Amino acid sequence: MNEPTKDEKIWQVVAAIPVGKVASYGQVAHMAGLGRQARYIGKALGKLPSGHSIPWYRVIRSDGKIAFPVGSEAFEVQAQSLRAEGVLVVDGQVLIRQFGWRP
Repeated sequence: MNEPTKDEKIWQVVAAIPVGKVASYGQVAHMAGLGRQARYIGKALGKLPSGHSIPWYRVIRSDGKIAFPVGSEAFEVQAQSLRAEGVLVVDGQVLIRQFGWRP
């Protein structure tokens, strides 16, 4: 059996984030065995195939902010997706202490 690619490892971690919780890019990188490669996480999520079910929107910046520019379509999709799961998003920010994933 083939070893999962770097992107597949990231997708596996993101798929494991529970409904109503968020994880930071750095947390995902660490859990995928990629050390401090947090910047790569967004690139890997951007490569998700169409029709996927991986909850990319549960990944946010370490300060709790959504990484997309406020008012952009991607920002609105992410904020609405999080709110639909009961995550409180105020001014583009999530309270990590309350909604952060602690596996």
